[in-house]
Amino acid sequence: MSGHSKWATIKHQKGAKDKVRAKVFAKVLRQVEVAAREGGADMTANASLRTMYTKAREASVPTDTIERAIKRATGGLEGVRYEPVNYEGYAPCGVAVYVETLTDNRNRTGADVRAIFSKNGGSHAEPGAVAWQFERKGSMLVSKTDGADVLDDDELMMLALEAGAEDLVDQGDSWQVITPPTDLARVRTVLEEAGVKVSEADLTMLASSTIALDSEVDARKVLRLVDALEDHDDVQAVFANFDIPDAVLDAVTA
Repeated sequence: MSGHSKWATIKHQKGAKDKVRAKVFAKVLRQVEVAAREGGADMTANASLRTMYTKAREASVPTDTIERAIKRATGGLEGVRYEPVNYEGYAPCGVAVYVETLTDNRNRTGADVRAIFSKNGGSHAEPGAVAWQFERKGSMLVSKTDGADVLDDDELMMLALEAGAEDLVDQGDSWQVITPPTDLARVRTVLEEAGVKVSEADLTMLASSTIALDSEVDARKVLRLVDALEDHDDVQAVFANFDIPDAVLDAVTA
């Protein structure tokens, strides 16, 4: 998880800003629409929509654009109807990969995802083949230098756990706060009210175990597949159980 998380951060920092921004807008708005359609437009009663709304605002999506997406989802405006479809497979080195998509054409998306696995040295798998290795959780990052300086480590852990968090994971320059998926927004609110700055917050799939990619060659093979999947317009998130040591990740991203 840590290796994948670090790679995602580096990739976004290195990407062309305008292109990345447009892609992020499109993907997060799909997430808003699906959350609103499945749970209703009332954010006080729909925790998933509340999380997606916050995620969209943090991505600088205009408020009126988000509101139109909610109206489309709840019948107030006409628009394309997206449905969630998940795919599973393996990257090189036996790395398990779980792909979440939102699509208006599952046949097209399925064919594209299978082709990406095949072209990048991976293999598509049947439903359930790797999903058992992941668990849905809420996740937020608190920078040790910019976000957690109002509390020491013990105080931060105590506050987070009392608010409903399950664990704090050391990610080097940040703490990753793990929560039950339904408690993400509540734990974030408690931390922010205490003056702790949360840099990222989203639902994720945590791997129960990881595969270490100790060679630059293996790391490049796996990251090539992950990048290709993430670049597809219908793909919302890619989760994989690899971990890349810092020295190898530095070499790959140099």
